[in-house]
Amino acid sequence: MPTTPAPASTTSASSKKSDSTANWWRISAVTGQMRHRLAGRSALRSRLMAKAPVLTPQADDFPRWYQDVVAKAELADNGPVRGTMVIRPYGYALWERMQAEVDQRIKAAGAQNAYFPLFIPESYLTREAEHVEGFSPELAVVTVAGGKELEEPIVVRPTSETVIGEFMAKWTQSYRDLPLLLNQWANVVRWELRPRVFLRTSEFLWQEGHTAHTTQADAAEYARKIAHEVYEDFMVNVLALPVVVGYKTARERFPGAINTITCEAMMGDGKALQNGTSHELGQNFARAFGIEYLDDGGVQQTAWTTSWGVSTRMVGGLIMGHGDDAGLKVPPRLAPIQCVVLAVRDDDAVVDRCRALAAELREADVRVELDVRVEVSMGRRATDWELKGVPLRLELGPRDLADESVMMVRRISGTKSAVPLSGITGTVGDALEQQQSELLQGASERRESRTIDCSSIDEVIEAASTGWARIGWEALGKQEGEARLAESAISVRCLNRPDGSLPVAEDEAELVAICARAY
Repeated sequence: MPTTPAPASTTSASSKKSDSTANWWRISAVTGQMRHRLAGRSALRSRLMAKAPVLTPQADDFPRWYQDVVAKAELADNGPVRGTMVIRPYGYALWERMQAEVDQRIKAAGAQNAYFPLFIPESYLTREAEHVEGFSPELAVVTVAGGKELEEPIVVRPTSETVIGEFMAKWTQSYRDLPLLLNQWANVVRWELRPRVFLRTSEFLWQEGHTAHTTQADAAEYARKIAHEVYEDFMVNVLALPVVVGYKTARERFPGAINTITCEAMMGDGKALQNGTSHELGQNFARAFGIEYLDDGGVQQTAWTTSWGVSTRMVGGLIMGHGDDAGLKVPPRLAPIQCVVLAVRDDDAVVDRCRALAAELREADVRVELDVRVEVSMGRRATDWELKGVPLRLELGPRDLADESVMMVRRISGTKSAVPLSGITGTVGDALEQQQSELLQGASERRESRTIDCSSIDEVIEAASTGWARIGWEALGKQEGEARLAESAISVRCLNRPDGSLPVAEDEAELVAICARAY
């Protein structure tokens, strides 16, 4: 029986065409999906890169943020010996500005600069028992020198009350030699178990003042003068950090002192930082080192002494007291660079105008930096200057030049606006003063909003978790309450009067205790 013939082969060609079309759509669909996914991933990467913070946010990890700022603003690095630091040029420029401002005020207070040895005979420290007991755990002692064991160990200077006391005794014979007002800028060594750059290092830079007087009243008055007219004035009016000036309790007092006046500042995380101290030493060191004089009646008397100091710890206070998630905020009156002029593009006319603008500002006594590194992206340069906390940036591009204007970016307020190039020196001067005021105002408002009046130890402990606590010294229970707070790592930072003024003595009635966690 004959079979039915197969369909013509033309149908197979049609089938192939259909299959090819289907495969093309499948490939196109897969390719489209891949492109969509790749584009999505690329956009995600771009968003992540755009949002990736340069610094660890303060709210996430404040100590880590601090370390990031120190490193990325190029302030300092860890030294080769544990606890030491290398201060980089920009960090040292900040310290030099602090030095200059403080030194000017010290000299206005009548003190003269001198220099005393780094090495101190161990026997000097043992003459004042309370002093040596207080510093003993922090001492670095040299026992071998020149390949031989020393007959008497030598202490590497932790502070200079002892060696300066020795020479004060040598230089003082009559009441006419007093007051003797000395200051030195130096390095000191205090061995730290838990170092942190600028805040606690085994070696740091500071100034230490030492004075001798004929009466206790004169010594006390001078210690207060230093606290107010040198330290407080500098910290408030230059550093833009409001400080509480008060007496330390006996527990917190400098070893060997009869009174310690402190300047306490609130940091961005609510903790306190002791920014500077001025000590009344009574006659303890004068007796130990024989600082005596003949009074106007020819009677032999023992002098009254003081000591006082601030250190590179203030750089740490600057970072933590003003910094934000973008980096430092440097007060204009302190800033080694008050204004940076940036060329936005590689354009000869723009670069030339930037140079002329920087020269004009420099002639007006503005501390200015010129940035014409056009081979580096504008975004990178802006971020770097923001990290360093330079108060003002003037950004000039071709369009700005055509408009005879420049973009002014204010680091402290975070605002920017185009301003005319004509009269720029006056505009910059006004902006710097405004930024200084805004920085102090912001720090003052933060301190007030995070300081809570308390009536019990439990309330103090709760308040100190986010800021400062203020409580009557009597209500706290004085030394007993202070010991209880110490169990929760909280200390009485200082005592002052209800109106915030410095008391005459720590046994005054109705004193107020400022309590906080501290660095």
